[in-house]
Amino acid sequence: MITRRKFLATTAATAAASAALPMPFVHAQSETTIRMGALKLIHSIAPHFYSQFTPEGYRVEVIPFESPTEGKNAVVTKSVDFGMFGIAAATLGAAAGEPIVVIGGACNKGMGVVAGAESDIESIADLRGKRVAIWPGSTQEVFILERLRMEGMSVADITPVRISFSEMHLALARGDIDAYVGAEPAPGVSLASGVGKIVEYPYGTEMGALNMIFGAHRDTLTERPELVEVILGIHRQASEHAMANPDELVEMAVMQLGQQRDAIEISAPNVELTWDFGETELAQSMTYAEHMVELNQIQALPDFDTLFDTSFVEAIRQRG
Repeated sequence: MITRRKFLATTAATAAASAALPMPFVHAQSETTIRMGALKLIHSIAPHFYSQFTPEGYRVEVIPFESPTEGKNAVVTKSVDFGMFGIAAATLGAAAGEPIVVIGGACNKGMGVVAGAESDIESIADLRGKRVAIWPGSTQEVFILERLRMEGMSVADITPVRISFSEMHLALARGDIDAYVGAEPAPGVSLASGVGKIVEYPYGTEMGALNMIFGAHRDTLTERPELVEVILGIHRQASEHAMANPDELVEMAVMQLGQQRDAIEISAPNVELTWDFGETELAQSMTYAEHMVELNQIQALPDFDTLFDTSFVEAIRQRG
């Protein structure tokens, strides 16, 4: 039986013991981590500047990918929150019914048709009968096939060789191919080393210099619109900073890509980092998709209303 005296004594002891215990530690609100997919190319160098413009309460983790398809798939599977990859990968995914949405720009230009420095190839027409490295399903493939068409040629007039972007320069140096349609910094490396020469920067089609885009999963736009606004704000500042400070862009690319400085210095002027995606880019993207249908890369046009959402960049543009 608990008497009043024993109850008071027990209560007092409990209170004393509680007072001796340390106060519970109160954790500060944790940071929100944004997982950003980027290719191992100078086209995707902007995310490496993000830390300079990331607001308090957020952290951006840059996750590298070897190919545009890998980067796009990571967004589709939600392995990353956002990603940069070619318009080709985005269109292929959308045409297959994947929930990929283009919400901004990433990089224009960044392509080059390169031939051996001592070869007789001086123009696109001179590629007739030559071994030309092309990566199937890439943005570059659509551009070179359109340029061939404009010259009255087709892929049947060349010998296409399937080689990844990272191997094209080496294949040219070994003499395995006569030319390649590559992505920077490969053209810069070929020029700096004396192995290659520029045949053409293939921007003279209706697709202009369209290349890489900023993509997200459709769920992210509806479920986390505030995150979309944050990352696009960071992306805009980082892209504009890098373009306004080419020396910093070169330095970052040398550090992140492991390429020689002289090659990167040649590549940098052929890269236009961007964030905006307006009427011009929409028209170019639709033209691009039409070419993909003609080339049987996709069986039908994707639903453009679900593939593109420019509302976020439009809001940023209006804020100035």
